[in-house]
Amino acid sequence: MRMFGSSWPGFAALRCACLFTLAALAGGAARAQSPAIGLFVDASRAPEKILTVRESLPVAPGRISLCYPKWIQGVHAPVGPIGNLAGLKVAANGKPLAWTRDLDDAYTFHVEAPAGVSKLDLEFEYLEPSGFGGPVGGSATNKLLDLNWYQVVLYPSGPPAARITVAPKLRLPANWKFATALPMETASGSDIVFKSVPLDRFLDSPLIAGEFFRSIDLTPRGEPIHHEIDIVADSRAALAMSAEVQKGLTNLVAESGALFGARHYREYRFLLTLSDHTAHFGVEHHESNDSRLPERVLLSPGAAREVGGLLAHEFAHSWSGKFRRPKMMDTPDFQTPMETDLLWVYEGNTSYLGDLLATRSGLWTAGDYRQALATYAAALGPGRPGRTWRPVLDTASAVPAEFTGGDGGGWLNYRRGSDYYEEGELLWLEAAHVIHEQSGGRKSLEDFFRLFYGGANNGPEVKPYTFDQLMQAFNEVVKYDWAGFWNSRLHSTSPEAPAGGITASGWKLVFTGEPPSGGRASRNASDTTFTIGLTLGRDGTISDVIYGGPAFRCGAAPGMKVAGVDGRVYTPEILSDAIAGSGESSQPIQLLLIDNDYYRTCPVDYHGGKRFPHLERDSGKPDYLADLLKPEAPAN
Repeated sequence: MRMFGSSWPGFAALRCACLFTLAALAGGAARAQSPAIGLFVDASRAPEKILTVRESLPVAPGRISLCYPKWIQGVHAPVGPIGNLAGLKVAANGKPLAWTRDLDDAYTFHVEAPAGVSKLDLEFEYLEPSGFGGPVGGSATNKLLDLNWYQVVLYPSGPPAARITVAPKLRLPANWKFATALPMETASGSDIVFKSVPLDRFLDSPLIAGEFFRSIDLTPRGEPIHHEIDIVADSRAALAMSAEVQKGLTNLVAESGALFGARHYREYRFLLTLSDHTAHFGVEHHESNDSRLPERVLLSPGAAREVGGLLAHEFAHSWSGKFRRPKMMDTPDFQTPMETDLLWVYEGNTSYLGDLLATRSGLWTAGDYRQALATYAAALGPGRPGRTWRPVLDTASAVPAEFTGGDGGGWLNYRRGSDYYEEGELLWLEAAHVIHEQSGGRKSLEDFFRLFYGGANNGPEVKPYTFDQLMQAFNEVVKYDWAGFWNSRLHSTSPEAPAGGITASGWKLVFTGEPPSGGRASRNASDTTFTIGLTLGRDGTISDVIYGGPAFRCGAAPGMKVAGVDGRVYTPEILSDAIAGSGESSQPIQLLLIDNDYYRTCPVDYHGGKRFPHLERDSGKPDYLADLLKPEAPAN
């Protein structure tokens, strides 16, 4: 029984209006592959942020419905960037045809194909946005291009995506190199012809290209499947990768094999973009990933932590999220709505796997790993009062609405966001300890991983699952009330941090005046979050206020700006000094705030000094984390 599950009653009204089948394709869709869509993307003007698209679609006479991809895999939401499509023209036999947009679904276009017509010719431009709008935002600079094919294709309604074939061609700027998981047919100068591929596989195979390009082999000794990292950057210098990072990434491949005992791809490519002019994120794909970081990250002292944390997470998704995917997220096309209530597995488990693999591979230290856990736990305890009304399950179920509804402008700690990542990771750590304890140390969560994510390598296939099937797999490893375990935690509204896995592993969350010395959290270490309850930038602009915290109680709110501290002009250092001295003073910290066009004073009644989260060893319990983090693969 899916106690944790939820359905979205509004989804039926949101379904794509692609109900008008394409006669030449729909009739045999269940039995045979449809004729190929010819697709040509001219990206020669990518530095100008213009991609020109031409398509040739086999059709039969009658009403044709064409869909622009709406629900984007990896983003889990209806955010296909249709607003960037421009200049759409449809023709048949050289004559233009009128098209209309569906009134119930802006992602669907209708056109009448006259008698005697066997194909439609489409032409349009995709205009790359210049902003940082995440995975569907700006993806082109003067020197590089990140191409997600869902941006540049219209496809016919009716057949499932696996039954629609695409024959892609691409033109790049002169002298640019590229990388993708798509198999190539031929290449001549700047023109590339790819082998025909099903639409679902096609849209799961992004491409990166650029003037400054580097490819590095990451295949461990004895590994039969090829792995590499392909990098594009805005400068040649940014392509430099230290021997330490390269070794860590090669170890990452080896450790994944030891952890899962199986692979489900023909080969794997880490696609890495280094630019300060694209958004920074990672999106998973079955045989590659689309990861983007600042231009000079490989040149920084923390390169292994930054690159390792992101790439390990996206790589683990090839098993968790791509090969094994929640049944209601394995949709037949890109218009059918997804149900995202199992993202605590899809993303939460991957967060656990990514941090674990980053540490076992040497990209992170054990201290980095513990600091990450401490930061997660602190942010989900005193840093997340929203847990008292909104369980983590709902943060997963609501993803489609929240991706399209914006961030609301602050109060994230009370509204909650994508906490299924970090809270999910902490819960999977607790599940690991349950298996260890219930089996008397004979079994581990890795037995579950090999069972659930193992099997023969048939290339990039999908094996969907339900909550009940997930619980069945747990019980095959060790008998336990797994449904009760997960439901109690997924529905919890406790104000306490979900730190059961940390405490059971021989550690405990503590707060001290010492800032984190490393790990993912160190660059964002703030002495205001767990003290006066503020998150603010160097210029004093408040991005968030802990709901119910000291600054909240004196009237501070997101969007305001701290102008002064105890009668002095604000700087981060002056505020930090005031917090440090608060334990020796009975007087509140006086903040001068700018609220729109007004000044207001805010006496913050706080006297606890600096507080940063850390894990502290509990000597009364065995150190389970030390065993968990040991490398499993032979040294390369």
